[in-house]
Amino acid sequence: MIEEYRRLAIFVAVVDAGSFSEAGRRLKLSTASVSHHISKLESKLGVALFFRSTRSLSLTQEGQAMLGAARRMIAAGDEALDAHADNSEQPVGALRVAIPAFGQSTPIYQQLWSFALQHPMVSISLRSSDTPIDLIKDGVDVAIRLGVLADSSLKSRRISEFNRLLVAAPEYLAKQKPIRTLKDLSLCDFIAVAALPDAVQLISGKEDASVEFENVRLEVDTIAAAISAVKAGLGLRGLPEMEIRSDLDAGTLVQVLPEWQLPLLNIYAVWLENGPQKKLTRRLIDHLVSGST
Repeated sequence: MIEEYRRLAIFVAVVDAGSFSEAGRRLKLSTASVSHHISKLESKLGVALFFRSTRSLSLTQEGQAMLGAARRMIAAGDEALDAHADNSEQPVGALRVAIPAFGQSTPIYQQLWSFALQHPMVSISLRSSDTPIDLIKDGVDVAIRLGVLADSSLKSRRISEFNRLLVAAPEYLAKQKPIRTLKDLSLCDFIAVAALPDAVQLISGKEDASVEFENVRLEVDTIAAAISAVKAGLGLRGLPEMEIRSDLDAGTLVQVLPEWQLPLLNIYAVWLENGPQKKLTRRLIDHLVSGST
């Protein structure tokens, strides 16, 4: 009976992941092992649960009919473990967390490490990426997101905020005519980050403006790469102050048009209201918030 429950859990994981290989990655099983368990479950039930092809995987009618009950079984097990995690002085469980790749010395990372130290029976799988993820598709319990949140069904809670500065390398600025106006700024080379807007919002007192750069010199996919490109003298960009403070102090980066400021960006935790490990998820979020105050 226990093996059948396990195979039902693997069945749900395959549906959520969209493939045997991705389900195996999440469950830390080989693709062959996942396939074996699904085949055994199909043999036990006497029906095929999936239509399989080299390019796609979809549920059969029998698979669709069984999915709801299988999910309820998983939810009941998660609820039992979650209740223990909430009431125990030593909570147990597993959390999957997605967090931006930059800022590894920031309080958020440090609070995550301290949470792991305080709760040794909670395993944490951390995904660091500057590219937004899909919590459902990627099987994530909590994601840290920056800036304005898009409308969605996700729950969210503000953790803290961070400042950005528009900067360039001295070597780059030495080759340009002096940057005194927003028009001068718009003619500079800009380092773009994929999935982030190229237009820059700036504030000076009660005045605000949007600057469209005419020359996107380079596009990268991480903040770390953007910092490296700016320091190499390829252009300018607004960057998190916490990541470049040492470079500003050393003079390897210089703030551009300091009378114009970039707006503060909020940092949020987002999660699924009915996701697994609900109480353990909230415990982690409470810990992150407490570390920012």
